[in-house]
Amino acid sequence: MTVLERFLKYVSIPTTSDEESQSVPSTACQLEMAKYLVEELKELGLEDARMDEYGRVYAYLPATADCAELDNIGFVAHMDTSPDACGENIKPSIISYEGGDIVLGEGVVTREKDFPFLSSLVGKELIITDGTTLLGADDKAGIAEIVTLCQFYAENPAVSHRGIAICFTPDEEIGTGADYFDFAGFRAKKAYTVDGGELGEIEYENFNAASANVTVHGVNIHPGTAKNKMKNAVLMAADFISRMPAAETPAHTEGYEGFYHVCDISGCESEAKVSMIIRDHDRAKFENRKTFVAELCEYMNKVYGAGTFEAEIKDSYFNMKEHILPHIELIENAEKAMRSVGVEPKVVPIRGGTDGATLSYEGLPCPNLSTGGLNFHSVHELIPVE
Repeated sequence: MTVLERFLKYVSIPTTSDEESQSVPSTACQLEMAKYLVEELKELGLEDARMDEYGRVYAYLPATADCAELDNIGFVAHMDTSPDACGENIKPSIISYEGGDIVLGEGVVTREKDFPFLSSLVGKELIITDGTTLLGADDKAGIAEIVTLCQFYAENPAVSHRGIAICFTPDEEIGTGADYFDFAGFRAKKAYTVDGGELGEIEYENFNAASANVTVHGVNIHPGTAKNKMKNAVLMAADFISRMPAAETPAHTEGYEGFYHVCDISGCESEAKVSMIIRDHDRAKFENRKTFVAELCEYMNKVYGAGTFEAEIKDSYFNMKEHILPHIELIENAEKAMRSVGVEPKVVPIRGGTDGATLSYEGLPCPNLSTGGLNFHSVHELIPVE
């Protein structure tokens, strides 16, 4: 099976995770993907191919005899797709891209003016969506690439290689992919996540991340007699959002710039909820951002009355940089490998996070490698066949 055939098979299996679920993994469909991968890895001859009770898939490819004394290396990718866009009934197609806008279907167009990087893809074959779902390159492209790597070595035993440990996790998109990771059973002390975007990118700096869930308690009175009585929770929530720094949102930031991002707002006159994420590469600035949200809620309580605003702020993950720098050979080796096949490496910060951030904090240094995919979490998601 080619890497393309493998990828197209994987995206046909729905694996959307669910942040509201209390089960592990969060959705049963991910277990179907895990079972399929276990059987595929067994067929390729990998050792100890298994799924644990939490839906994580593990396997191991022993080193060739001449590399038996070298340290093993690990590769990690995630099975789930983001709940930000539909992940069921994915219907990918392959086009020869000659430039300009890409008509996906259902009136959806990937426009060159919105995605200027398209000009760099002219002449390539692109795997695209039909405009109704995401594609799933995040991160089924990573899984397809890792499994095909193992297939190559399994079919070419004369090619030298270290021992290769792999793990495919569920629920990365909802921040729990590295939970329950079997560090003792994973046969490597250093690894890479294969969960990045544009070809050539290497990432070992990621956001410090937190979630903030703000509940607004209102007082509902019949609108005909509401004067000086009603406290409309929806309007108070809107007032709260309006007091956030307008230029510090994802649409206004890049590189190392942090942000506040309102993900969801819901409610009625009696109660409203605002869900946010907080991000910053700099730990001190990150802590200040969390403090700002907490203090804004305190201020709003002075405006609208004690107990009107409640904030629950939880850390999600932290910047892995300090845990990668002592193992900088991981970055240097990846750069050398890319250059050896004509790819110019680009070390960039992740404006997000991966399982690797948590794994690095838990003692498994784990920078991130590109998959080649673009426009993740969107119906505009695509990946070049090349």
